[in-house]
This record gives sequence, structure tokens and C-alpha cells, in this order.
Amino acid sequence: MANLSVNHLLGIKNLTEQDLQLIFETADNFKEVINRPIKKVPSLRDITIANVFFENSTRTKLSFELAEKRLSADVINFSSSGSSVKKGETLLDTVNNILAMKVDMIVMRHSSPGAPHFLSKHIKANIVNAGDGTHEHPTQALLDTFSIRSKHKKIEGLKVAIIGDILHSRVALSNIFALKKLGAQVMVCGPNTLLPKYIHTLGVKVELDVLKALQWCDVANVLRIQLERQHIKYFPSIREYSLYYGINKSMLDKLDKQITIMHPGPINRGVELNSDVADSDHSIILEQVENGVAIRMAVLYLLASSKRAA
Repeated sequence: MANLSVNHLLGIKNLTEQDLQLIFETADNFKEVINRPIKKVPSLRDITIANVFFENSTRTKLSFELAEKRLSADVINFSSSGSSVKKGETLLDTVNNILAMKVDMIVMRHSSPGAPHFLSKHIKANIVNAGDGTHEHPTQALLDTFSIRSKHKKIEGLKVAIIGDILHSRVALSNIFALKKLGAQVMVCGPNTLLPKYIHTLGVKVELDVLKALQWCDVANVLRIQLERQHIKYFPSIREYSLYYGINKSMLDKLDKQITIMHPGPINRGVELNSDVADSDHSIILEQVENGVAIRMAVLYLLASSKRAA
């Protein structure tokens, strides 16, 4: 069996096109598994995985935990709230204490960009980055790209618009890396204040008019406004943002083609997407959730396989 070229999933930037294809092919197999009456396989029954979340998360944490249990792994959940981290313990001490319990793999979310990369240099367990600050969120980009592939049967040549809060989004950066590696054309769209200064260096188109972006694209991946990461005002009000960048059904009806609508969740209904779009035939948002479990199963399985082969 082919192996990944990496020992950790720290970001999409570190992966090759062959890695992406291998993850998708493995996820295809696991998607069949999770749609069977008996949804478990014994692939990781000798592996212990710790979910170490220093930042709040519901969807990602549940998706990883379900993926781990579908693979028959032993699972430990760690949350920083109420932990020794609050008492001043360092990240490395916290993780080394978890590793002392003979953990093989760590799935980590942290508010500091680069935290998983730091750990990967100091510990022997496989690290899976479940989101580090505003840097990367590799499994979200993998499930988004896998969902596009499932819907359109290809990635190469497709036009994908990423719309919304690009500046504070780790999802946007990981998606750009994944889509570009697989030959898609990528556009970002949002208010000027929510576009990072370096965006032109990533080889993407930039558009400030959401209607023009929708007319251009085959797929629109709409991002949440991340108010919790915004320490200053980037636009006058939520109402004004929704007026200029919120997507509703009448906008889609004006297009001369049917486009696919995606969202990594959670949706701010009535802000970036109206319910008549989120719940429409255009939307593959619930498919993204299902695909997330299959993709995370694939990543965990392939990292564990690489470790055994070594």
C-alpha cells in the first residue's frame, strides 16, 4: 500500500498532489464503510489517540472522535478549560504528560499559529493539526475538496470562489493550497478590510463584488464572519456586511448556471447565507459533514500505517 510522504498532518502546504489523491481514495473506501449497517472496522484497534483541544470546537472535535471510534481506536479527550494549562503548565509539559499514558497520535487544536509544528519537533507521536490560530485547518480543506470532487467528479479546471472573512480564516488558506495543488482556479471575495495583504502572492484572483464572484465560479465556499477573532471593526455592522456580501436565493436565480454552495459551518443564517440558500438544492453543506468523518478516518488510518511501516 502507498504511504503518505509525511509523518504528521500539519498543513496542506506540506502535502504533495499524490498525498491528496491517496487521502481521497482512502476516504472513498471509508465512506462506503460508514454507510453500512455495521459502521466500525478494526483498523486502529491497537492505536490510542488523544484529542487535545486548547480552543473550543464542537463540529471538528465530534467529527474526529467519531472517525476514531469508527476505526476502533482508543480515544482520550483533553480540553484546556479547567486543566493544568489554566494553572500555567506549558504546552510541551501538558502533551508529554498525555504521552506518558502511551498515546500514539495527537489531534490538536490551538489558538497559536505553528503550535502543532512546534510539537512535531519535540515528540514522537503523530500530530494532526485540527486548526492552529488563523494559519491552517488541513482536514477541513481536505473534506471541502473531497466534497467538490464527489459532486463534480473532478477538481482540475473548476472555478472555486472563497467568499467572506478571508483575513481571519484558517479554512481559506488550507483550501487555497489544496485547490491549487489539484489544478482548480481560485478566487477570493470579500470586503477589502477582510482580505490579507499577502493574498496576491498565493496565485488567486481577487474580487470585491460578490455577484461577479458568483457569476464567475462553479463552486462558492462561503465562510463565517469570525467575530471572535476580530479585535477591531473591519466593517460598519453585521447588517451592512449581510447587505453587500450575504447570499440569498434571488441572487442565485439571476445566474445563468447552477453553482454549488458550500460552508464549513457553523452558519450565521441571515448573515453570510440565507436559509433559502443553505437549505436549497445548490447546497452540499450536509454532505461536507458526512465527508468530514470519512476524510478524518483516512488521515488517521494513513498516518498510523506510515508509522507501522517505519
